[in-house]
Amino acid sequence: MTRWGNSSRNYGQGLGKRRRFGSLPRMKSKALGEATWILGFFAAGWLISLALLPILSFLFAALLLFTLYFFRDPERIAPEGENIAVSPADGVVTTLDEVEETEFLNKKVRRIGIFLSVLDVHINRAPLAGEVMHSEPKPGKFLDARDPQSSFLNQSRTWVFSGPVATVMVKQITGAIARRICPWAVVGDKVERGERFGMIRFGSRTEMFFPLEAEVLVKVGDRVRGGETPVAKF
Repeated sequence: MTRWGNSSRNYGQGLGKRRRFGSLPRMKSKALGEATWILGFFAAGWLISLALLPILSFLFAALLLFTLYFFRDPERIAPEGENIAVSPADGVVTTLDEVEETEFLNKKVRRIGIFLSVLDVHINRAPLAGEVMHSEPKPGKFLDARDPQSSFLNQSRTWVFSGPVATVMVKQITGAIARRICPWAVVGDKVERGERFGMIRFGSRTEMFFPLEAEVLVKVGDRVRGGETPVAKF
């Protein structure tokens, strides 16, 4: 994690010039690190099947390639303007509403819900620059992540990022296939806007909670890219 403090920043209003964030080497290597045992299992299966049952080697090769694809971690470029919150995840916006948030913020806020299919990048990124104020797991079920009830009933992890622009909350939610949330940041870390803080393994849901006065820049059905697509303006 980078150190973030009270240094002068450009809080521009525009969406023009863009800057690259979230490229720290130790975070970059995290995604494939989460896949080590999976890759090892499929690689071993491929080698064994080559010797014993060659036709089966095509299946293991396909699974190996899909795993490498799933755990990909592309670089992203955030739009200029520190008052612009970027999407915390890749996927499709399925929810846009106002809710009473009672877990940490304890007030009425806007919520954006993003569904991640197994084909989406599953790295989660900080919507705004600031400090990790809260990070807490919650046990639960494994409903389909497209089910609205998954937000309340599924296993999840809640994060709160607080900075000079605003305080926002992000919730990582497991799905019917996703069974593991991988946190990479800890409370007290300072993150840049668009910086990686964790991932969810396989299809899942990510939600962002933020103040009512913010301008929403997306709509239901929009496809977003984590760390890059503007979703709210403060």
